[in-house]
Amino acid sequence: MIIFLLLFVGVPLAELYFLIQVGAQIGALPTIGLSVFTALLGGALVRLQGFSVLMRVREATERHQLPALEMLDGALLLVAGLVLLLPGFFTDALGFLLLVPPLRRLLISRFVRVVPEGPPGQPANGPKVIEGEFRRERD
Repeated sequence: MIIFLLLFVGVPLAELYFLIQVGAQIGALPTIGLSVFTALLGGALVRLQGFSVLMRVREATERHQLPALEMLDGALLLVAGLVLLLPGFFTDALGFLLLVPPLRRLLISRFVRVVPEGPPGQPANGPKVIEGEFRRERD
Protein backbone atom coordinates (compact mmCIF):
# COMPACT_ATOMS: atom_id res chain seq x y z
CA MET A 1 0.00 0.00 0.00
CA ILE A 2 2.83 2.39 0.84
CA ILE A 3 4.42 1.70 -2.56
CA PHE A 4 1.27 2.86 -4.35
CA LEU A 5 1.15 5.96 -2.18
CA LEU A 6 4.72 6.83 -3.10
CA LEU A 7 4.11 6.02 -6.75
CA PHE A 8 0.92 8.02 -7.22
CA VAL A 9 1.61 10.89 -4.82
CA GLY A 10 5.35 11.09 -4.20
CA VAL A 11 6.59 10.88 -7.77
CA PRO A 12 4.23 13.56 -9.16
CA LEU A 13 5.09 15.87 -6.26
CA ALA A 14 8.82 15.38 -6.88
CA GLU A 15 8.30 15.97 -10.60
CA LEU A 16 6.34 19.14 -9.89
CA TYR A 17 9.04 20.39 -7.51
CA PHE A 18 11.81 19.90 -10.07
CA LEU A 19 9.75 21.37 -12.90
CA ILE A 20 9.23 24.50 -10.79
CA GLN A 21 12.94 24.65 -9.90
CA VAL A 22 14.04 24.26 -13.51
CA GLY A 23 11.39 26.75 -14.63
CA ALA A 24 12.72 29.28 -12.13
CA GLN A 25 16.24 28.86 -13.55
CA ILE A 26 15.60 28.80 -17.30
CA GLY A 27 12.04 30.11 -17.60
CA ALA A 28 8.63 28.58 -18.13
CA LEU A 29 8.64 28.31 -21.94
CA PRO A 30 12.09 26.68 -22.20
CA THR A 31 11.04 24.21 -19.49
CA ILE A 32 7.89 23.32 -21.41
CA GLY A 33 9.92 23.05 -24.61
CA LEU A 34 12.44 20.77 -22.91
CA SER A 35 9.65 18.55 -21.65
CA VAL A 36 8.06 18.31 -25.11
CA PHE A 37 11.47 17.68 -26.71
CA THR A 38 12.25 14.77 -24.37
CA ALA A 39 8.81 13.26 -25.07
CA LEU A 40 9.34 13.49 -28.85
CA LEU A 41 12.91 12.21 -28.71
CA GLY A 42 11.94 9.37 -26.40
CA GLY A 43 9.00 8.42 -28.61
CA ALA A 44 11.25 8.26 -31.67
CA LEU A 45 13.83 6.13 -29.85
CA VAL A 46 11.17 3.79 -28.48
CA ARG A 47 9.78 3.38 -31.98
CA LEU A 48 13.20 2.51 -33.44
CA GLN A 49 13.99 0.01 -30.72
CA GLY A 50 10.46 -1.39 -30.89
CA PHE A 51 10.97 -2.31 -34.55
CA SER A 52 14.22 -4.03 -33.59
CA VAL A 53 12.47 -6.06 -30.89
CA LEU A 54 9.66 -6.89 -33.31
CA MET A 55 12.20 -8.28 -35.80
CA ARG A 56 13.79 -10.42 -33.06
CA VAL A 57 10.34 -11.75 -32.10
CA ARG A 58 9.67 -12.59 -35.72
CA GLU A 59 13.02 -14.36 -36.13
CA ALA A 60 12.44 -16.40 -32.97
CA THR A 61 9.00 -17.51 -34.13
CA GLU A 62 10.42 -18.45 -37.54
CA ARG A 63 12.90 -20.69 -35.71
CA HIS A 64 9.91 -22.18 -33.84
CA GLN A 65 11.11 -20.77 -30.52
CA LEU A 66 9.07 -19.05 -27.88
CA PRO A 67 10.05 -15.34 -27.96
CA ALA A 68 9.53 -14.86 -24.23
CA LEU A 69 12.63 -12.77 -23.53
CA GLU A 70 11.96 -10.62 -26.57
CA MET A 71 8.40 -10.05 -25.38
CA LEU A 72 9.67 -8.97 -21.96
CA ASP A 73 12.07 -6.63 -23.73
CA GLY A 74 9.13 -5.19 -25.66
CA ALA A 75 7.13 -4.79 -22.46
CA LEU A 76 9.95 -2.78 -20.89
CA LEU A 77 10.08 -0.65 -24.04
CA LEU A 78 6.36 -0.01 -23.63
CA VAL A 79 6.97 1.13 -20.05
CA ALA A 80 9.82 3.35 -21.27
CA GLY A 81 7.52 4.94 -23.82
CA LEU A 82 4.81 5.54 -21.26
CA VAL A 83 7.07 7.22 -18.72
CA LEU A 84 8.74 9.31 -21.42
CA LEU A 85 5.37 10.73 -22.36
CA LEU A 86 4.77 11.90 -18.80
CA PRO A 87 6.06 15.41 -18.14
CA GLY A 88 8.94 15.56 -15.71
CA PHE A 89 12.61 14.86 -15.31
CA PHE A 90 12.54 11.79 -13.04
CA THR A 91 10.24 9.91 -15.38
CA ASP A 92 12.29 11.00 -18.39
CA ALA A 93 15.48 9.74 -16.73
CA LEU A 94 13.80 6.40 -15.97
CA GLY A 95 12.48 6.18 -19.53
CA PHE A 96 15.86 6.91 -21.09
CA LEU A 97 17.51 4.35 -18.78
CA LEU A 98 15.01 1.75 -19.98
CA LEU A 99 16.04 2.54 -23.56
CA VAL A 100 19.54 1.16 -22.92
CA PRO A 101 19.40 -2.49 -24.10
CA PRO A 102 22.02 -3.87 -21.65
CA LEU A 103 20.12 -2.34 -18.73
CA ARG A 104 16.86 -3.88 -19.96
CA ARG A 105 18.55 -7.30 -20.24
CA LEU A 106 19.97 -6.90 -16.76
CA LEU A 107 16.54 -6.03 -15.40
CA ILE A 108 14.95 -8.99 -17.18
CA SER A 109 17.64 -11.38 -15.97
CA ARG A 110 17.08 -10.16 -12.42
CA PHE A 111 13.49 -11.43 -12.48
CA VAL A 112 13.61 -14.46 -14.78
CA ARG A 113 16.04 -17.34 -15.00
CA VAL A 114 16.77 -18.82 -18.42
CA VAL A 115 17.45 -22.55 -18.28
CA PRO A 116 18.88 -24.29 -21.34
CA GLU A 117 16.88 -27.23 -22.62
CA GLY A 118 18.55 -30.62 -22.82
CA PRO A 119 20.44 -33.03 -20.59
CA PRO A 120 22.33 -31.48 -17.66
CA GLY A 121 25.95 -30.65 -18.37
CA GLN A 122 25.50 -30.56 -22.14
CA PRO A 123 25.01 -27.41 -24.21
CA ALA A 124 21.52 -26.95 -25.51
CA ASN A 125 20.80 -26.28 -29.14
CA GLY A 126 17.06 -26.06 -28.61
CA PRO A 127 14.81 -23.25 -27.50
CA LYS A 128 15.21 -21.32 -24.28
CA VAL A 129 13.05 -22.34 -21.34
CA ILE A 130 12.08 -19.90 -18.64
CA GLU A 131 11.37 -21.49 -15.29
CA GLY A 132 9.01 -19.82 -12.88
CA GLU A 133 6.64 -20.43 -10.03
CA PHE A 134 2.96 -19.75 -9.83
CA ARG A 135 0.22 -19.93 -7.28
CA ARG A 136 -3.41 -20.37 -8.17
CA GLU A 137 -5.77 -18.23 -6.15
CA ARG A 138 -9.47 -19.00 -5.92
CA ASP A 139 -12.05 -16.21 -6.28
